[in-house]
Amino acid sequence: MTTHTEEAPLAVITGASTGIGRALAREFVDHGFDVVVVADEPAIHDAVADLADSGRLVVPVQTDLADANGVQALDDAIRDLGRVPAAAALNAGVGVGGRFDQTSLEDHLNLVDLNVRSTVHLAKLLVGPMVARGEGRLLVTSSVAAVAPGPYHATYAASKAFVHSFAEGIREELKGTGVTVTSLMPGPTDTEFFSRADMEDTKLGQMDNKDDPREVAKDGFEAMLAGRSSVVAGSFSNRLQAELATHLPDALAAPILARMTKPQD
Repeated sequence: MTTHTEEAPLAVITGASTGIGRALAREFVDHGFDVVVVADEPAIHDAVADLADSGRLVVPVQTDLADANGVQALDDAIRDLGRVPAAAALNAGVGVGGRFDQTSLEDHLNLVDLNVRSTVHLAKLLVGPMVARGEGRLLVTSSVAAVAPGPYHATYAASKAFVHSFAEGIREELKGTGVTVTSLMPGPTDTEFFSRADMEDTKLGQMDNKDDPREVAKDGFEAMLAGRSSVVAGSFSNRLQAELATHLPDALAAPILARMTKPQD
């Protein structure tokens, strides 16, 4: 844990041990936030060391958010600080690559628990105190995969469609409360996602020009501060893909996208 000399706004970042989450944590501390950084692996403590130069308070919480008890453990850690978060980035998520009938049911259900259920659970715990205080910023990491079917990573794409719709819905409900909700929609990003999702043998996983997680985090952070409803982060091609997929019938989009996500023979 690092310390600071004056109280700052507090932010909570999940999935902060690597990738976009870790880059988001850097954005927050560089902009004067104290942070609670969360992941289910010991690498979250490496993230604390990486953020030590900021001079901000950095509190690590190692817990499995795919389990409701893990979500409660995080909420307890936040409450122990005695401060209401000014912002939260609900970024934790996993993927499962491969044909649905050939992949593990346990992996798919764990994905739903982490990507979907924990997002709803944490949002519920965080938004109430923010509304009571009259201000707050919530950033939910969705994906450009949310706007079309996702063959060979079907539960992942569906989970991101859920959290994007969820973010847009509660954003409208919270108008006038001082709390805004922003959906962050990255495209293919240079993180450990593809190796962890077993998608390294796909055309998408083998792309050489994936986005830099630092640029994605910057886009998301700025959109959150501005109170925007959503942002397609990273390269122009992501915005083009999202726009085309939104208007293309699902029956046409699915086989096109499958070429990028089908495991290579």
